[in-house]
Amino acid sequence: MRRILVLGTALTVAGGLSACSVGDQTGGGGQSGGSGASGSKEITFLVFETDNLTPKFWDDNIARVSKKVGVTVKKIVAPGDRTAYAKQLLASGQFPDVQIGLQDLPSFDNGGNLATFGDSELSQFLCPKCSAIKGRTVQLPANTQTWQVFYRKSLFQKAGISAPPKTYAELLADAAALKGKGIQPFVIGGNPSWGSSLPWTGTLTTDLYAADPEWMHQRREGSTKFDSPEFLKATQKFADLAAKGYLNKKDLGQSYDASQAAFLDGKGAMYPMGSWFAAASDASKAKDDIGIFAWPADDGSFHLPSFTGGGLSVNAKSPNVDLAKKFALAWQTDKDYLDTSAVADALFPAIKGYTLPAKDGTVFKAVYDLYREAVDQKATVPAFGWEQGDDGMIAGMPDKWNLTAQDIITGKKTPKQAAGYLDTEWDKSS
Repeated sequence: MRRILVLGTALTVAGGLSACSVGDQTGGGGQSGGSGASGSKEITFLVFETDNLTPKFWDDNIARVSKKVGVTVKKIVAPGDRTAYAKQLLASGQFPDVQIGLQDLPSFDNGGNLATFGDSELSQFLCPKCSAIKGRTVQLPANTQTWQVFYRKSLFQKAGISAPPKTYAELLADAAALKGKGIQPFVIGGNPSWGSSLPWTGTLTTDLYAADPEWMHQRREGSTKFDSPEFLKATQKFADLAAKGYLNKKDLGQSYDASQAAFLDGKGAMYPMGSWFAAASDASKAKDDIGIFAWPADDGSFHLPSFTGGGLSVNAKSPNVDLAKKFALAWQTDKDYLDTSAVADALFPAIKGYTLPAKDGTVFKAVYDLYREAVDQKATVPAFGWEQGDDGMIAGMPDKWNLTAQDIITGKKTPKQAAGYLDTEWDKSS
């Protein structure tokens, strides 16, 4: 059964504002690469740095939480895509004791590489079994995030567009109007590969999950396939966006930071992205020119992808596994960390009784308001490609799905070929 966290009165917001976010990417399990001998008070911690999550952000929080726990922490920074880097560390026997925001969890849990958090350890979390694998919580379900489209109001006005689209036909008409004015309709990224799949997540939200939120469970059971009419319909829409030039193939060469900068610099009108982007938006000069909308459906119905997970996981084979778990739990429930991450990364922690700090960001508020509207209307759906554990794809498939998005954008694969490839790879991995 899908677990879509509905945040109600258990989590309050100072000043009436909030947002939702989780980190992006991947992780795994294996031997620890830096814990030292058994009984050592040192653990290794894999993090990732962005324009928002700076070295100072990590260093300050590590210093405070490690002191509280009584442990020395060696920070390991992923050089780019932390999904690929974590897998490299695992394969080479250097998998860190603690990791943050890993995706494709089944790939790393195979072989018993990820430690299980017990019920008593999860008592402070709003959705303790979110992202669970066969009932085992191997990643702390710390945050909720949503996916929407950010847009530049001034570029819409330049193209004669008075309001964001309410239907998919309006989205296409707006994209055509923008292109006609020499404005790139969408900004995407290609490194990491998930940056190119976000418009696909959008079409699958409205054409697949809105009608059948249990579709991924059915795929795991073998009762449906990627090569199905509903999946192909959504994939054809995604392919058409690329074929019409609304998605720029050249964008596949740019990193996440570069795609973010391109949108903030006005080099494209729309930016499908996770709710964490609200923090960068509010920190930019363009903040008052940025609006948001949910990816529109054919009939104009409202659906918003939402997911809870993305916290810390622990190497079950660490010589200091108990200490690593203690650090992970302390980190994830430390109010100062939660406050700083809420501000730096538009984070909406899924922790009981937590109150977000007041924040005046207009984009931050818009993201939260959209999420609250979806909750109130019971319009949240799973975020295709971003689910974890038993709610997501089987081991190894998220990477293949993301890379397939790039093949569709470049025209290397048709929707039919893409679906056939995904089914073949799924069957190989089952």
